[in-house]
Amino acid sequence: MRIISGKYAKRNLFTLKSNRTRPTSDKVKESLFNSLGQFFQGGNVLDLYAGSGALGIEAVSRGCDHASLVDINHAACTIIKKNVALTKEEQRFNVYNMRSSAALKLFSENDEKFDLVFLDPPYAKEKIAKDMLQMVKSNLLNDHAIMVAETDDHTELGEITGFSLIKEHHLGKTIVRIYRKD
Repeated sequence: MRIISGKYAKRNLFTLKSNRTRPTSDKVKESLFNSLGQFFQGGNVLDLYAGSGALGIEAVSRGCDHASLVDINHAACTIIKKNVALTKEEQRFNVYNMRSSAALKLFSENDEKFDLVFLDPPYAKEKIAKDMLQMVKSNLLNDHAIMVAETDDHTELGEITGFSLIKEHHLGKTIVRIYRKD
């Protein structure tokens, strides 16, 4: 797995050797970022189930200002920190070893807001809708923020209050849904 484009392009990333994490493949990542737009002009990114940190690092590589990378797994956070170090711009990233619910509470207490959010939790359907609604309730999203939800091809999300589905990609057994905050 590698950074595909931007400032950190072609850097190989470390991944966790575990069946508990499912790194987003380069093919899925490339398709996703092609849909979002090749490059960003600033903004804050949240990857709530970061795994290796690849999506948040890719977003910063392509022009986002800062990424908050959250994972409950300590070993995953160790890998994320190693990958962040490869950028040589560690100040543009924060790594949080905690549950998603605790991270959302912390971000709310600190009045943080995000422009781009990646959600790829284990047990996707229930967590994605719950996390999206919690972010709206806690006022964590800037106007017209983009939420990206990655699930397997058996997971139906349906409509989520406060969001419009703007794109849906079927990539093998993976479905990537892109939502915009209303």
